Amino acid sequence: MGDLGVRLISGIIGLALLIVVLLLGGYYLGFSILILSIIALREFYNAVGKMGVNPLEMVGYAATVLLFLANYYVDISYNLIISILLLISLAVTVIIKEKNIKDSAITLIGVLYIPFLLFHILRLEGSVYLWLVFLIAFGTDTFAYLVGSKVGKRKLCPEISPKKSVEGAIGGIVGSMVVTVVYSLFYEISPLWSVATLAFVGSIISQLGDLTASRIKRAAGIKDYGRIMPGHGGMLDRFDSIIFTTPVVYYYAYYFFM
Repeated sequence: MGDLGVRLISGIIGLALLIVVLLLGGYYLGFSILILSIIALREFYNAVGKMGVNPLEMVGYAATVLLFLANYYVDISYNLIISILLLISLAVTVIIKEKNIKDSAITLIGVLYIPFLLFHILRLEGSVYLWLVFLIAFGTDTFAYLVGSKVGKRKLCPEISPKKSVEGAIGGIVGSMVVTVVYSLFYEISPLWSVATLAFVGSIISQLGDLTASRIKRAAGIKDYGRIMPGHGGMLDRFDSIIFTTPVVYYYAYYFFM
């Protein structure tokens, strides 16, 4: 079987699992996001490790678990967890001479970048807005690829991702808006102009998430973050756009729809 076949089968299986988990919801969704976050955080720490940074990995993983628990126990607040994480990260630079402020900063950035942003998915559970996260992100990726491969000529960010084009980026935005509006018509989410605005903004942010992850890979000198999904790379390779899109959808829905 060729690389394309492996990539296609892996993608179909991954998409099927994602849909099942989203439909099941509850602790199935919660634990799935927790596992995804830990794996993606590990991939991030491994990548920055190739740049000469030594993050406090166990501190990051512990903070991820606490952030997960905060979604189910009101006595555990995000503010408390982030405060403890910050204090521990800074204190370690004093206690352990091999650690420096860069190691502590990357530890904190990794937690805020991956689990903190991803756990916003749990706040959308049970609402029609949850699916908007994936429609916007995956719709952007799909249409950007289709349009870019057909008519893409002008490079978007050649120093970061040589294959991405301006035409593809625009196609991703338009495609995302169409898919999202169709979904909103079916589930009677209104006004449609506001939904279209969310898709427009979310698509741009989604592509920024993709480029951000690619920028880190470039700096680390790696092609993929991992090999957990054959033909697709690691968890962070597949969910880089989702990570950025999730809080956009949550806060937009919170302030304009809920």
